[in-house]
Amino acid sequence: MKRSSRKSFVLRAAKLFVAMVLCVAPFLAASAQEREHGDEIVANLAGGRVIIHVARDEIIFAAIDQPIETNSVPPRVLSVDTGHIGVLFGASEWRGTADPQPVRLDKDFPRVTGVNSQGAFSPDEAAPDLETMGVAFLERLRPLVSRLQHKIDFKPDEALLEVVVIGYARDYGPEVWTIEYHIEQQEIATRGDFWQTRLLRPRFTQLYPPEKKQPKVLVEVRYPPTLQGPTLQQLVEGNYPDLEDVAKANPRFTKVLEDINHGQANKAAPEDSVNFLRAAMPIIAGKSTYIMGTITERGFDWVVPPAEPVEKAKEDKNRPPDAPTLRKRPNPN
Repeated sequence: MKRSSRKSFVLRAAKLFVAMVLCVAPFLAASAQEREHGDEIVANLAGGRVIIHVARDEIIFAAIDQPIETNSVPPRVLSVDTGHIGVLFGASEWRGTADPQPVRLDKDFPRVTGVNSQGAFSPDEAAPDLETMGVAFLERLRPLVSRLQHKIDFKPDEALLEVVVIGYARDYGPEVWTIEYHIEQQEIATRGDFWQTRLLRPRFTQLYPPEKKQPKVLVEVRYPPTLQGPTLQQLVEGNYPDLEDVAKANPRFTKVLEDINHGQANKAAPEDSVNFLRAAMPIIAGKSTYIMGTITERGFDWVVPPAEPVEKAKEDKNRPPDAPTLRKRPNPN
């Protein structure tokens, strides 16, 4: 796991954050007016886990819905661009008392440019930029967070929203990142039980590819991270009997398990990996609902689609083609 802390990124992120604040100032003013009129807002949290298998020439992912409160919403998938999807955990849906129509962060998302309309990377365009993805979610989330008036039961290290970004970057290959959004609250003593809520800048963590010479295994993200139970990688390494039974039904599945167990999950045959994970999901998810899909450099496709359709992100035509990127050069091995 690698956390980007380079000085150049910090400077770029600071500039982007200042520009973002200027852009959303009208929304913040509107939010202040709404608070004066007693408009409350609450967030519906999405909980669960996402399992990612970077196989040969294809990424397979599955997201399991594990509600963490009465009004929980399922983990939702957003098409960020033709090369990436985002799985949303935490405060992905908001409801105001004055407006029964929910605000969903997976709707009307501005597409991050860097790929052409056919889904292939254009040689004269910059790779889709993770910083821009992070700021785009920040712009959607910040005016909502500013309307939170009461004390929120979130610890400083707990993310209010977590986006798992999965996909392919031009001249880089397969990648998995998390973008976390945290909050700070301050009580305003002159207004009684009133708390001012501030959204912090996003935290980026790279989960794939691993460091040089590190094993290439399954990636799993949980929200909240305190969810109990072994990961799929741990079940494979522990020769979990139910998974062994699945493998016995198809010799190709045995080879997939061997590749995963030996730290060479990236060498597993994509079709066999898809079929294995689909066969294993009822065992892993139990009675919980789940979705499953695949991503290649050509685009995204569903294996087990959600009950509701997924909107494609809208392209941001103002995105400069030479914008900086967070990505390091890929490992040679």
